[in-house]
Amino acid sequence: MEDSTPRIEQQDTPQGRLLVVQGAWTAAGLTGEAVWEGLTAQLKALGDAPAGWSLEQIGKLDHLGAQVLWNHWGRDWPAQLQAEPSQRAVLETVAKFSTDPPKPRKPNWTEPFIVLGTRVLRLVDHLKGLVRLIGQLLLDIIRLVRRPQEGPWRDLSGHLFHIGATALPITALVGFLIGVVLAYLISQQLKQFGADSFIVNILGISLIRELGPVLAAILIAGRSGSAITAQIGVMRVTEELDAMRVMGIPRGFRLVMPRALALAVVMPLISVWTTIAALLGGMLAANVSMDITPSYFINSLPAAVEVANLTLATAKSVVFGVLIALIGCHYGLRVKPNTESLGQGTTASVVTSITVVILVDALFAVLFKSVGI
Repeated sequence: MEDSTPRIEQQDTPQGRLLVVQGAWTAAGLTGEAVWEGLTAQLKALGDAPAGWSLEQIGKLDHLGAQVLWNHWGRDWPAQLQAEPSQRAVLETVAKFSTDPPKPRKPNWTEPFIVLGTRVLRLVDHLKGLVRLIGQLLLDIIRLVRRPQEGPWRDLSGHLFHIGATALPITALVGFLIGVVLAYLISQQLKQFGADSFIVNILGISLIRELGPVLAAILIAGRSGSAITAQIGVMRVTEELDAMRVMGIPRGFRLVMPRALALAVVMPLISVWTTIAALLGGMLAANVSMDITPSYFINSLPAAVEVANLTLATAKSVVFGVLIALIGCHYGLRVKPNTESLGQGTTASVVTSITVVILVDALFAVLFKSVGI
């Protein structure tokens, strides 16, 4: 029985060394780890010394086997090659469609500026789209005030439930745990100075003014902001947005405005809910770690935190809610009709929402500190 193992035998001829290719150089013949390792070792042992090649004794040859030989030849024809016309045709086909590996490009000093310019233009494009969305929202609100009977009240009530009521458990849990952790860490430092009673002031200011609204906004951005983008993005994929345009249904009035109004109403309530849960967690941790009773904590809190802090937190929450809704709708409307764009838009929506919330909160902190609030 003829041996079909792919191999190369060396013969000495008057013209020099001749490499005779034998066996089945096909996809089936090259299958198997032992066969491939043996052939690879044999090709390496041959080296780059000049030699003639003979394919006339080869059993079978397909494009995979020809590709192996072509790569070993350095993607160039050997000086001496003995092959049948059919074998040469296969090798010519492989040579025609085989391309050299791309050469590494030399770094160009203009590339960083080109990348920076591209990102700046992309950012400007997003800002233009967001400003356009804000303007359309104001026009839709004016239309709703003039003709409230045409408003999408059923959509608004549905968003109030899905965004607000269903978010209460997770926001309360996270707020409670943040309050416990924060109170425990603060108590470790205050004990060193004998200033146990000041934990009420620190927890009250930090949770009511900053952490409560920001934490609630981040949770809503990750939970509801992504859902808004995904919902509108799926409408793009299923061509529902195109159908709305054909039927003359305004997308801003039916899609953007109900979500923006719902988040503007829900965010202050969720912020207060999260803050109360965090204060309860801080009060429990203060009682356990510093023996501060809940009655002392509750009685001291109004004196430690002014009403202006709660008003500021509520105002920030309204702004956070509108921004999260607008960003979610903005990225949802920019989704292309494919699933890959849907995933990218949802991810970008969440990241942008959280970033904008933190930036706007820092802006509020600087602004209101300057006016003495």
